[in-house]
Amino acid sequence: MMIKRLFLLSTLTLLILLIYVQSGRSQELLSLEEAVSIGLENNYNIQIYSNLQEIAENNYALGNAGFLPDLSVTATMTERVEDSDFVAGGEERSTEGARNSAKSAGLDLNWTLFDGFRMFRTYDRLGVLRDVSDEELQLEMEFLVARITLSYNNIIRINEQLKTLQNNIEVSQERIEIEETKVDLGSGSEYDLLQARSDLNADRAAFLRESNQLTEAKIVLNELLSRSPETEYDVESEIFINRELLSEELYHKLIMENRELSIARMNKDLRRIELNEIRSERFPEISLNTGYRYSRSENDGGFIRFNETTGFSIGLTARVNIFDGFNMNRRVENARINHKSAEISYEQNKLRLESDFYSIFRAYTNAIELVDLEEENLVNAEETLDIALERFRLGSISSLEFREAQRTFIQAENRLINAKYEAKVAETELLQLSGELGKLFM
Repeated sequence: MMIKRLFLLSTLTLLILLIYVQSGRSQELLSLEEAVSIGLENNYNIQIYSNLQEIAENNYALGNAGFLPDLSVTATMTERVEDSDFVAGGEERSTEGARNSAKSAGLDLNWTLFDGFRMFRTYDRLGVLRDVSDEELQLEMEFLVARITLSYNNIIRINEQLKTLQNNIEVSQERIEIEETKVDLGSGSEYDLLQARSDLNADRAAFLRESNQLTEAKIVLNELLSRSPETEYDVESEIFINRELLSEELYHKLIMENRELSIARMNKDLRRIELNEIRSERFPEISLNTGYRYSRSENDGGFIRFNETTGFSIGLTARVNIFDGFNMNRRVENARINHKSAEISYEQNKLRLESDFYSIFRAYTNAIELVDLEEENLVNAEETLDIALERFRLGSISSLEFREAQRTFIQAENRLINAKYEAKVAETELLQLSGELGKLFM
């Protein structure tokens, strides 16, 4: 029975070591900067937003706004064969199979010269839509950089926890060795030895669960980078925290450079332009019409056997809408309401972002303080564990007391790791809100 237990313990230990060695095997070292660069280049959402931005850029054209004339060419040709009977001036005449041929061609130009300045409003609106599309692309890129940054640092966090768990397994194995020695010398108990082995298995199970978390976290980052989920890589070994963020400076940049607020401001301008665009329809519309015509006809069965004409034409057309069932008034009023709603939406977004900023900055400062506190706690817990291990070897403390010191140490390490990650999350969100995150990588 004892041999079987030892075999199972050895097998589990070997499995843990294989997983740990596999995770630490030399692979591609992916830096955060490289991850962001790959994501910005390959991410599918970024590609879609880039296409939308390109469409908006194409739409911002004078011709799309109505500044340029319409020029068209038309050409027709018909052939008929007819039988006819007719009387003219007392003369009767009949024809069979008379051929009738007609050809014509024309060049027409229509140019709106004045439409109440609506074409200028339309061109302005297309320009704002282009700018909005560009801001939306930049905003999506900022969101992607933030997601990649957090995902990358989450992998670092899990790696650090794995190292902690691995160290804990080694301590638990040393505890078993001490218990086995005590049993052999007759100063220990089989109960304490079994309890130590159970605790070791619990530590190994925790390591395996955390290893699964690492695999899932790497898959998430690969998805953000639009890479195969099986792509293997290593990350850096430490979470770096910027402790120098200033509230006033970041708040000023939030108001001036935040992409969401910028889009909200542009939407206000867009609704104002749309209102003026509709109002322009109250003015008369004047257009220039000109063209060149050529026509030729041949009729074997008629009085006029051949006819050919060419000519140039030019004219002006004026159009004014006198009454349209009050639809113009309705559209103007709706546009005015939309403009007011855009102003309200801007204020709502501004308040939301300000609230998020102050809440996150408070979380950031608390997280920095928490990191400092947990670093001190970890030093104390590590010294306590060292003392407990020495006393446990000497038999001055029980196995349960040693396990409690071991548990206190691993909890202190995990709290420090999580505090660093929480500080990084708050830092990333603050930089994203203030428009600074994209400047670091883009």
